[in-house]
Amino acid sequence: MKKLLLVGLATATLCFANGDLFKKECASCHGNNAEKKALGKSEVIKGWSSADIVTALNGYKDGSRNVHGMLAVKKPITAKLSDADIKSLADYISKL
Repeated sequence: MKKLLLVGLATATLCFANGDLFKKECASCHGNNAEKKALGKSEVIKGWSSADIVTALNGYKDGSRNVHGMLAVKKPITAKLSDADIKSLADYISKL
């Protein structure tokens, strides 16, 4: 019972943290539910798979992705994200 409670608490904490990171770094442009095109240019990311989001975020981070000319906006945001942050964001967004 203790293990189950700890796993549940850890999962809830991770989801909360993911939501906070999304709100801090993404929601102002993509909307609270990832339903908007950032700055009216980028793609709506709601409904994307976690793997596609990881690929996109890593592409912006390493400079290899510039869809709709958004690299200048997204590179500074993604540059400060760790691999774990990217995975967490991708998992969170894919469930919106």
